[in-house]
Amino acid sequence: MKIIPAIDLQGGKCVRLYQGDFAQTTEYSDDPTEIAEQFASFSTTDLHVVDLDGARTGAQQNREIIAKIAARTDMSVQVGGGIRDKATLQGWLDCGVARCVIGSLAITEPDAVKSWLIQFGGDHIVLALDVNIDDGGVPLITTHGWTTPSNTSIFECIEDYAGLGLRHVLCTDVSRDGAMAGPNYQLYEHILGRFPDLQLQASGGVRDIRDLEMLRDKGLPAAITGRAVLDGKITAREIVSFQHDA
Repeated sequence: MKIIPAIDLQGGKCVRLYQGDFAQTTEYSDDPTEIAEQFASFSTTDLHVVDLDGARTGAQQNREIIAKIAARTDMSVQVGGGIRDKATLQGWLDCGVARCVIGSLAITEPDAVKSWLIQFGGDHIVLALDVNIDDGGVPLITTHGWTTPSNTSIFECIEDYAGLGLRHVLCTDVSRDGAMAGPNYQLYEHILGRFPDLQLQASGGVRDIRDLEMLRDKGLPAAITGRAVLDGKITAREIVSFQHDA
């Protein structure tokens, strides 16, 4: 299983939000490139970057920083935040990004996203599907920064894209994100049970290396962790050992 460390960018700085709330921001560094290079030294092969400014405005204000990270490390960088048209997606790929992360548009503009998936291929697109678990235990997708609920389950969405070459899905249980409450293991097991070939990325709730070991034991191909690494709850030594044991 891949450990994919995460960097969230706001105003050129590395920050973390609590449950997607821009009013609850913790700043970690004013040099995101240095943070990325530290992650690269942990034997990680992939990096998840969120352009929070892009997510809010649609303008890619952190492009130079992200392009610099892609150029100065050997990690495969995936980027999300404000990718709302084909030109923006193409621009990221042209500047060295490996995969573009598409969120709300997968639900609100599925025809456009499907056409991008066909044109650019499943290796270059990640669907980021954020879910809330309803009272009946159904993981329903929520969009627009977790502010707009939908009646579409994550299973229905994946099924809709599966025949078009979809390979990568990043799934976040929003109740777990930034809360250090542990991943939703049952949710990820259920998704992989229905779509065993999916390159599923678990996101939200990772507290320590034991959570990552549990996700690996359950067959997860990849897991994203941000706050736990930045806060030192997961150490460089633990990540290196985990990757060598994988």
